[in-house]
Amino acid sequence: MSSASEKELFKESLRNYLAPVYEYLEDPTITEILINGINDIFIERGGKLHRTPATFASEDDLLAGINNIAQYVKRRITVEEPRLDARLPDGSRIHAVIRPCAMSGPTVSIRKFSKTKVDFKKYIEWGAITPDAAQFLEICMFLGKNILVSGGTGSGKTTLLGLLCSRIPRGQRIIVIEDASELTIEYEHVVRFETKMADELGKGEVSMYDLLKSSLRLRPDRIIVGEVRGSEGMELIQAMNTGHKGCMGTIHANSSSDALLRLEALAMGGDNKVSEKALRYSIASAIEIVIQISRVSDGSRKVMSISEVVGLGEDGTYKTEDIYRINTLTRQADGKLKGHIEPQGLLPSFMKEIEDNRIPFPRSKFFANKKAS
Repeated sequence: MSSASEKELFKESLRNYLAPVYEYLEDPTITEILINGINDIFIERGGKLHRTPATFASEDDLLAGINNIAQYVKRRITVEEPRLDARLPDGSRIHAVIRPCAMSGPTVSIRKFSKTKVDFKKYIEWGAITPDAAQFLEICMFLGKNILVSGGTGSGKTTLLGLLCSRIPRGQRIIVIEDASELTIEYEHVVRFETKMADELGKGEVSMYDLLKSSLRLRPDRIIVGEVRGSEGMELIQAMNTGHKGCMGTIHANSSSDALLRLEALAMGGDNKVSEKALRYSIASAIEIVIQISRVSDGSRKVMSISEVVGLGEDGTYKTEDIYRINTLTRQADGKLKGHIEPQGLLPSFMKEIEDNRIPFPRSKFFANKKAS
């Protein structure tokens, strides 16, 4: 059976099993569907949540839909394993939790795959970033800087990571590792890995950590980790520190300094015997740029800061400097927040590298209303 035929069969299955929310799955203006039990169903449109009149007739009906999806993507969700994290055939991401963990009944989030091609031009049109800041990120990609994209759930980390990947210079080999494949990357040489759950007997699990170790033996130029969630953070740090330039990943955090602390905590979570001091030194050496992205209160996504990691302070804490940052956001009459990411008057430590490569990005670009020294 062809891939197209399989997708049509699955689409028909969704129409039957998830009938109460199927119209929202088909609506291109809706970005997320949130099912909190059989009677509380919300959608996200334009970055805002709206309650819908949709309901499921019973928990059994909703569970049938969840189980149908789990079977199709070759994963399981049971009382013993009450969580499902998977990618649908159209690229949308589903996460479900059932009883006994879901006290309000089966709870589902379907984050829909955007069919809009996103590039920096589109990103600038959305007001997510300025042309100069976008060009600076392209320079970071060209120079092979190790980048961590930080933000909250639904902030747009994955979209931004995919956009950055599309700016990698040609002729490189990229290995992408994800829990559930969702990164959209337009590049000629991409190897994609996805984790595998254990079977009913608890065997056969392949974790992010396992895949990251394998990737290091497969001649990568750059390693991209969809989201750092556990001890694989240590392997990523080591890869960055052993000659693999331009590695990237995303992480859940609220600021650049929080992102580094969270990466440290995750890396310490495995069987690693490294000391805290040595780990902090490794992270400060490995991560060069932290991009903080947020979904602000008007529903839009914005790059809030682009920071360079400049080492450790005398007290052992991470030192970061904001190269670009949004200083203020002002609410307009239409409810939209106005504000742009601006240079903070600091040159990146690799300014000479930019100049040596004859990249047309003068020092004056880093100074807002100031004369470059």
